[in-house]
Amino acid sequence: MNSNLARLQPYPFQRLAQLLADSRPPSELAHIDLGIGEPKHPTPTLVRQTLVEHLNGLGNYPPTKGSPALRSAICQWLSRRFQVPAAWLDPDQHCLPVSGTREALFAVAQAVVDPAGSPLVVMPNPFYQIYEGAALLAGAEPYFLNCTAANGYLPDLDAVPASVWDGCQLLYICSPGNPSGAVAPRAWYEKLITLADRHDFVIAADECYSEIYPEQATPPIGLLQVCAELDRRDFRRCLVFHSLSKRSNAPGLRSGFVAGDPEVLKQFLLYRTYQGCALSAPVQAASTAAWGDEAHVAENRKVYQRKFDAVLKVLEPVMEVQRPAAGFYLWPRTPIADTRFARLLHEQQNVRVLPGSYLSRKAHGENPGADHVRLALVAPEADCVEAAWRIRRLLEQLQD
Repeated sequence: MNSNLARLQPYPFQRLAQLLADSRPPSELAHIDLGIGEPKHPTPTLVRQTLVEHLNGLGNYPPTKGSPALRSAICQWLSRRFQVPAAWLDPDQHCLPVSGTREALFAVAQAVVDPAGSPLVVMPNPFYQIYEGAALLAGAEPYFLNCTAANGYLPDLDAVPASVWDGCQLLYICSPGNPSGAVAPRAWYEKLITLADRHDFVIAADECYSEIYPEQATPPIGLLQVCAELDRRDFRRCLVFHSLSKRSNAPGLRSGFVAGDPEVLKQFLLYRTYQGCALSAPVQAASTAAWGDEAHVAENRKVYQRKFDAVLKVLEPVMEVQRPAAGFYLWPRTPIADTRFARLLHEQQNVRVLPGSYLSRKAHGENPGADHVRLALVAPEADCVEAAWRIRRLLEQLQD
């Protein structure tokens, strides 16, 4: 067996299940789950209808590279959304459909990292655990960049030793951030691109939450958008990952894409020809329709906005919590240990939340997720508000 498998840690939801295994919540309270970030809003009719209309495509092997129509729809969306000149994006070179960004974020490390020597894969902390597992199974060591309130929940690039940058082959970033919702500014991206050029590493920008932001806010900037503003037409060392799971409430479709540096994508396609899961023809057709429609995305944002308004009205008077710049999570501090808080909340109020320490590792003397919980506002608004009131009741009891 691959010895690196022994280095993988249990997934956060496995740890949560163990934490709550012998918990007995009150039966008179309906269970409300804010623990997992699985969108619960209806999948758009357009996506479902297109999927059904193309079921005859199940009789054909799908191309790993994706259909020309899907690749064109992706490039058109990137151009519209991130102001990348359309002439800069060649559907044959600059994008690759993938079966969900979870698969692609893992696989890119296997394709990019050269295990010879002592490679590092740098990532934010807290983080999406796929980053860590991808690094370990690629034969690299993870290096964690703590994201706390003190640095605006964004990695402090200036605090990283030059020796780490020299050993870095791949860097994962997540903006808007999971779990904080922090959005990286243009200057931060520029500094990161400069570091990638100087030390020769690939940037893997996880932008899966980019389409969930307050209606009155400026849409979060993306890595390719900064490349365009810098006249960086080759997107050298830059990859972005996007998904229909959050944007279009279609997590079961398992559809996303990676776009950017055509030289890296050429090698990534070679890797995926052996390992990757090609999207079926019906899924490719449904994805093409989804990337071409913005009406359902705008409505989705409004629904999340209403939930944030209602929930924060309940929690802000009793809890250290802020509205995120983007995404659908709240990342509040807890007055007691996060694991204890999560267990009490389940035992007394039948609400499930994810301890922040399960999303991070102890690094540089601290676990930056400790004493936080992640609340995923994916349930119906009424359930989110009810959960907020139950959280408030627990907090008030803890203050007595």
